[in-house]
Amino acid sequence: MQPDEYRTIDFFTEGALPAPRTTAAEAELIAAGHLGITARAQALGSQQDANFLLHAEDGTPAAVLKIANPAFGTVEIEAQDAAADLIASACPDLRIATVLRRPDGSPRSTTVDTGSGPATARLLRYLPGGTLSGPRHLSPRTVAAMGTIVGKVSTALRDFRHPGLDRVLQWDPQHADRVVAKLAGHIDEPDRRTAVRTATAEAWAHVQTLAAALPSQAVHLDLTDDNLIRRPDSRPPLPDGVIDFGDVTLSWAVGELAVSLSSMLHHDGMEPHHVLPAVRAFHAVRPLSCEEAEAVWPLVVLRAAVLVASGRHQAAVDEDNAYAKAALDREWRIFEQATSLPLPVMNRLIRDATGTADVPARAAQVGAPVRPLLRDLAATGITVLDLSTDADSMDHGAWTDTGTEARLVASALADGAAAVATRYARARLTGTPALSAMSAPTVPTGIDLWLGRDAVVQAPAAGKVLAATPGHVELTYDAQVLSLTFPREVGPVVTTGATVQVGEDIAHLTSGAAVHVALREADGPAAPRLVRPEYAAGWLALTADPAPLLGLPAASGRTHGEDLLDRRAAAFATVQEHYYADPPRIERGWRHHLLSTDGRSYLDIVNNVTPLGHAHPRVEQAVSRQLRRLNTNSRFHYASVVEFTERLAALLPDPLDTVFLVNSGSEAVDLGLRLAIGTSGRQDVVALREAYHGWTYASDAVSTSLQDNPNALATRPSWVHTVDSPNSYRGRHRGPDAVRYAPEAAQVIDELAAAGRPAGAFIGETFYGNAGGVALPDGYLAQVYAAVRRHGGLAVADEVQVGYGRLGHWFWGFEQQQVVPDIVCVAKAMGNGHPLGAVITSRAVADRYRDQGYFFSSTGGSPVSSVVGLTVLDTLRDEDLQGNAARVGGHLKSRLEALADRHGIIGAVHGSGLYLGLELVRDRVGLEPATEETAELCDRMLDLGVIVQPTGDHLNILKIKPPLCIDTTAADFFADMLDLALTQLGHFR
Repeated sequence: MQPDEYRTIDFFTEGALPAPRTTAAEAELIAAGHLGITARAQALGSQQDANFLLHAEDGTPAAVLKIANPAFGTVEIEAQDAAADLIASACPDLRIATVLRRPDGSPRSTTVDTGSGPATARLLRYLPGGTLSGPRHLSPRTVAAMGTIVGKVSTALRDFRHPGLDRVLQWDPQHADRVVAKLAGHIDEPDRRTAVRTATAEAWAHVQTLAAALPSQAVHLDLTDDNLIRRPDSRPPLPDGVIDFGDVTLSWAVGELAVSLSSMLHHDGMEPHHVLPAVRAFHAVRPLSCEEAEAVWPLVVLRAAVLVASGRHQAAVDEDNAYAKAALDREWRIFEQATSLPLPVMNRLIRDATGTADVPARAAQVGAPVRPLLRDLAATGITVLDLSTDADSMDHGAWTDTGTEARLVASALADGAAAVATRYARARLTGTPALSAMSAPTVPTGIDLWLGRDAVVQAPAAGKVLAATPGHVELTYDAQVLSLTFPREVGPVVTTGATVQVGEDIAHLTSGAAVHVALREADGPAAPRLVRPEYAAGWLALTADPAPLLGLPAASGRTHGEDLLDRRAAAFATVQEHYYADPPRIERGWRHHLLSTDGRSYLDIVNNVTPLGHAHPRVEQAVSRQLRRLNTNSRFHYASVVEFTERLAALLPDPLDTVFLVNSGSEAVDLGLRLAIGTSGRQDVVALREAYHGWTYASDAVSTSLQDNPNALATRPSWVHTVDSPNSYRGRHRGPDAVRYAPEAAQVIDELAAAGRPAGAFIGETFYGNAGGVALPDGYLAQVYAAVRRHGGLAVADEVQVGYGRLGHWFWGFEQQQVVPDIVCVAKAMGNGHPLGAVITSRAVADRYRDQGYFFSSTGGSPVSSVVGLTVLDTLRDEDLQGNAARVGGHLKSRLEALADRHGIIGAVHGSGLYLGLELVRDRVGLEPATEETAELCDRMLDLGVIVQPTGDHLNILKIKPPLCIDTTAADFFADMLDLALTQLGHFR
């Protein structure tokens, strides 16, 4: 019996659509007997069809056998195959699961009998790579790639016509209200059933106001994570393939995007704002109209509601369908995420993302009221309380104190302020937790007001009272709603439903009362007092600044510094790169925390420039005090430069007793090389491969890091000679064999001398920083230093990154090697962020510099720089930060090593103290670098509140070098977030 050739499905007349009950053995018989392929069948999941992956005799996938639901007619199957062929032709960069065809061009299909009637079985092209299904977190690149594919498919199908598209599917958003009405009864839990029905009604009502303006066309309608195939070996997973055309139909074009967005929401760590890269990518390929942009999120909600209702229904009518039952939890998570914000909020974010937004309400600004909200309280008597990153009141970590806000208010009132008011739309740091995997609500949607004397709240204009209860009043104000919240013991003097005239009393408040004032659109949702920064633009578009009601100026409608990154790109040389593609704007730091202007706190794991921690009070006070007195150059006679150089020299072993002061590590290395070359009289220098020493001519010449310069080895000047990177983990000699590096390096030095070019210097980091904190093999520097010295050269130690106690067990890296260099170069940690560097050597070497002229650095060793240097040394000692590096660093290293048992991607944990490196590899035998995975991990860690970056020639090592003040709580937070991120990204084993 053949399926009806011209019949198309109408879901509402079919009732249940259980998938055909076909076993793997039966599928093999169908493939061999009807389609000419002998293969082993492996069942694949499906909601309403029966799918099997066919394996050839050698085990390789040969094709997919798809047995359509018997409810689907032949013309519908033909439409699906035609749509697939069309997209494959129009988008050659995409892999499409087209129907396999016989030599005559006819599809390799047949009709088979099932328990529910005849069905079409056909062979489809198999696409290797796997789907994006599962809980794995989707990176912004993956999300954007999904949006791009959806846009391309939508564009390809725009003019596609076929009689098989005339179908009524339960997945078509045009019928979402009817589907939910029909199937919601299968949702057993009353609260969930009610939630689905309520969300459906609201979303459907919104879509209906736009429906007439939504274009319709042929749509795939199932471009979900289940049906987008990742490019084989892409990292992170990036889709380039499309399967399953079973839902092809005519519907609203924008529904294509909504379906794909909804499928992202169940993945680990995904929230509504995470799908915006897909919206932007789709819009770039297939531009959305204003109405379509407005319809996207309501359609996401409708899709989510249909998924929940249909999933429960399918599980009930098709009890053996494990695929349908397994999807129930993730379908509910999709619904929860889709409805976690009011529709207008997400609508605004989507319109912002697509550039289709109109002017936000707050940009229009509320005009001056007829009467001020507070009678006889002039704006000049109101102190505006700034709680943002720019506020001086947030200095010295005040934002971490839960009582800061109350203290500041009390202080202002005590100073005579008639009232204290906060600022609208400016993120408050007082709501920021120091460590948090999720951003906190920090952006205010109104103003908080504290009264310093009795006051009368009056109607700023004529209006209607919408609500009046103890502690709360709402009334109309022009086209908006004015909301006032005050102590519950205060009863308003107006009643609900009353009409008030301008200047009429609303409430009588006493001194000390706190009032929250907010303005919102009349038909919009009530906004929380504080909202999370990711969603602030959506909320703020529904509100307005109430400051003019108090006589204060309104906040600008323009986001604070929104074009700063563009301005940086225009004026700042782009070779001076910034972290992250979409970086947070960091304007404040405290200890081991960095704070963005959005009010988000990030744990700083990368900043070895500030060993004492950000904004250390002792450094700030010392600099301020010295700037009030004197800052000049070191040719003048003053005490601080003497005291600092004495202290610095005292930290070094004999004969290192003489100090040069400069401004950076690059300068220090450059000067160190000049000293060595000038003293030895020999121009040639031996340096380690895969090392970085700086950007000046000489320091760059001896830098061979391929990440800093991909052509480093090929572009070295002739006087630079390199030896193998002594990396005992992934170098040429590994493990115990690493002892071979030193004699091989010594041999190179000896051969240079034998060739008449003895090295004037050997330079190397004393603890291999660029490789991620890998310790040099025991005895390495002793042998290499001896080799260069026996030919008249000098040993130059680069301590720029690892010196100053960061290693915990040693103040200097060369101490770990039990050697004494001839010249030591140091910077970074010396100034706690102030530009300060030094070269320490013997008097004999220092004096030889005069043979080359004189040395002078305008600000190297200035009074301010010297005072900073002294203060850093004092604080390192007084706060035992080297000891803290040993204790916290040891704890953190053990935590990271334990993670290696849970995550196979962790190859090794390098380093000592708080100079650690976590090396990520794709396999622990071949040590293939996990470069792309490391980049994705860093982006995910930023989302989780941690700033960490990659290092190494393969950029596969997390460089872990936080401020030395980091505590165990923060170290544990880092380890916990790393564990979470690795799990979410699919690296848990």
